[in-house]
Amino acid sequence: MEKIPLGPTSVEIPKIGFGTWEFSPGTGVIQRAVELDAGLVDTAESYGTEKIVGDDISGIRDQIFLATKVSAENLRYDDVLRHAQASLQQLRIDTIDLYQIHSPNPNISITETMRAMSTLVKDGQVRYVGVSNFSVADMKEAQDALGDIPLVSNQVRYNLFAREIEPYILPYCQANNITVIAYSPLAKGDFDGHNALAEVAAETGRTEAQVLLNWVIAHEGVIAIPKTGRVERVEETVRAVGWFLEPDQIRKLETLA
Repeated sequence: MEKIPLGPTSVEIPKIGFGTWEFSPGTGVIQRAVELDAGLVDTAESYGTEKIVGDDISGIRDQIFLATKVSAENLRYDDVLRHAQASLQQLRIDTIDLYQIHSPNPNISITETMRAMSTLVKDGQVRYVGVSNFSVADMKEAQDALGDIPLVSNQVRYNLFAREIEPYILPYCQANNITVIAYSPLAKGDFDGHNALAEVAAETGRTEAQVLLNWVIAHEGVIAIPKTGRVERVEETVRAVGWFLEPDQIRKLETLA
């Protein structure tokens, strides 16, 4: 598995991890991901899957980089601390590797939220702080509020058919050493019937899903967290790394966007 640093830290994370929205228990997906060195797992309190993830990582916690999120309505200082505790209990862990703000809340000061995040980091309950669905302006405010604690990531929708982050968010993250965590990298499976994609898949000897994932993670500082409930799909997903699309293939694909 190829890995990249998480933001400005020395911690390396896999270029392919796994999301757990609508995740079912007992799939074996997380265990197989760990076996293939792709043990980055992303969840959120709003997904309702933290307990399932906690059960699945029991016994392999030290091989997992675990990310979760606090919801936008819970960003007051005391709420952040309380909901972090709830997530820790649901996941049955002592420390959250990456704690993310699920989306900005214009009605709650980011300074108040990040003061709570700083407390969690200083108390050892959270290792790193990230955000999700943040604009450039939101990220600037978040980093200013964090002070000496780095903002390490921004989790945003990014795939071949949804490239809204490219004009501003992606270059800002790349310039400021903020890892982009791409959710919905497979466009929720809605990619059938695209001739160019089928042609590139045939040329590379890869599946269409592997081509789409490879296109995403080829961008500097970007990892992808596809979601699957099928253990047999884990190996297919992980094989999206370790090879490169040719420039003409990239151009062909980008005509679909």
